[in-house]
Amino acid sequence: MKAVENLRKKIRTGGWDRQTTGQVPGYTQTNLVILPKKYAYDFLLFCMRNPKTCPLIEVTDAGSPVPKKSAPTADLRTDLPKYRIYKNGERTEEVTDIIAYWQDDFVSFLIGCSFTFEKPLLESGIPIRYIEEGRNVSMYTTNIPCESAGIFQGPMVVSMRPMKPEEAIRAVQITSRFPSVHGAPVHIGDPAQIGITDINNPDFGDAVTIHEGEVPVFWGCGVTPQAAVMASKPELMITHAPGHMFITDVREEEHAVI
Repeated sequence: MKAVENLRKKIRTGGWDRQTTGQVPGYTQTNLVILPKKYAYDFLLFCMRNPKTCPLIEVTDAGSPVPKKSAPTADLRTDLPKYRIYKNGERTEEVTDIIAYWQDDFVSFLIGCSFTFEKPLLESGIPIRYIEEGRNVSMYTTNIPCESAGIFQGPMVVSMRPMKPEEAIRAVQITSRFPSVHGAPVHIGDPAQIGITDINNPDFGDAVTIHEGEVPVFWGCGVTPQAAVMASKPELMITHAPGHMFITDVREEEHAVI
């Protein structure tokens, strides 16, 4: 726990503005969405209807930047390395804290992140290519529509990890135990079947090497709300920058189901 608090303090004071991939292994990292209260019910319903991409970890009280359940000593205004500001569906800024943007009616949503199930994948001998190559995970906008809710609609975003076929089978078994952080893959194999025309040109994150004999394996991704906001155009929305996650006090194994 001390390591988590130390990293959050480092982020808060400007000592860390990089991706959080691989940091403080064993603790749950989450995506972040912040919206004015008037949009909160619609977005909550959007998450409930799309649990593969938007599995909820916590929703804060209106106006509170403190996630009381998952990190009661944290401050969501300062404790992520980078944030993105969207106005009317357009990304206007990327900043390292949002104190100047905070409103008394903001509701924050912490959404499960696939970083959580990577430790058990690695422990099972399944390599994670973007970690090996020191990059951000590859993320793609698909042709799979999310189920709409209120003003929110848009396509599913997926993250991709290349694997040998036998590793992919094992990965399905492992990640199925983590439904609260995206669970099993949504697609394995031909990217074109889900609307991805160029696997080497991700919409978010970085491209990684796919070796001969490997297949791309795709999971629902918590960047989906950023695609939804571009489609739905609420007047204001704040999110994490892809790969720059919020690190909670919750141990990763707490999300595993038997």
